[in-house]
Amino acid sequence: MVLAEKWPILLRHEQAAEWLQVWSDLGRAPRTIDAYARGLTEYLTMCERAAVDPASAKRAHVAAYVRELTERPSRRGANVVVLDSGAGLSNATIQQRLVPVRLYYDFLIEDGVRESNPVGRGRYTPRRKLAGHERGLVSRVKKLPWIPTEDEWLRLLEAALGEPIRNRLMLALAYDAALRREELCSLRTDDIDPAHRTLRIRAETTKSRKERIVPYSASTGVLLSLYLAWRSSITRARGPLFLSESRRNFGQPLSIWSWSKIVRRIALAADVPRFSTHTTRHLCLTDLARMGWNCMPSPRWPDTPTRKRP
Repeated sequence: MVLAEKWPILLRHEQAAEWLQVWSDLGRAPRTIDAYARGLTEYLTMCERAAVDPASAKRAHVAAYVRELTERPSRRGANVVVLDSGAGLSNATIQQRLVPVRLYYDFLIEDGVRESNPVGRGRYTPRRKLAGHERGLVSRVKKLPWIPTEDEWLRLLEAALGEPIRNRLMLALAYDAALRREELCSLRTDDIDPAHRTLRIRAETTKSRKERIVPYSASTGVLLSLYLAWRSSITRARGPLFLSESRRNFGQPLSIWSWSKIVRRIALAADVPRFSTHTTRHLCLTDLARMGWNCMPSPRWPDTPTRKRP
């Protein structure tokens, strides 16, 4: 089993390995399986330290795992990006870690190994007189997404001016079309429709597994033309749109990790450390909301983004 090679603890917990294999066989995204395996192995490790059989663990053991997550030192150390990230995992990360644990116990319940789920879940509970909501094990905290100010955005654009044409185009497309990191890096040459200035975001690259068509601006179209001319000097073959320029992987598809490093470099150069690959998505949708739109961009709309381009 490939998962057991990466997470050896699964060899000691056959039911956990079986559950992950079922999800993998059902065609779940590899990154989803990897995230589930990571979260579940952390919980299994805690159970082994406490000498507890995961199959018979109680709510108190899951609570101890949550406490461990909230007290865990941050990997960033002193280099925190937000004020509440210096110690312990964020609320969103804790919720993410609990998802595979909860689903694992659902699997054990379906197999008749146990009768209840110690993690539980928030649910709507109708009552005789007044309906209500049952809270989950950990309350979910919802924060407004951070977006840069106009001055910070201008500094980011100034820092991006020194970047290669590929990076400037990627930043422009990420903002124009509100693209997630994987959607951006997975674009192919045949996903572009220059005549209508639109992009096809394929279903297999999206989080919701729903295909969509999104527009890009005229100024981004100029960057695209320049980049395609540069790309033709490497290869004229159709395929991944964005290619690596490093000596080690020259001409290979650009990975999401490389794009994250590029954005991080631009953010530090502009002295806007909170800027990330997902910020452009929040920024685009915020600008659309300010203009009165209440849905995602349509290919028939005009140039919707209002801020200056890279």
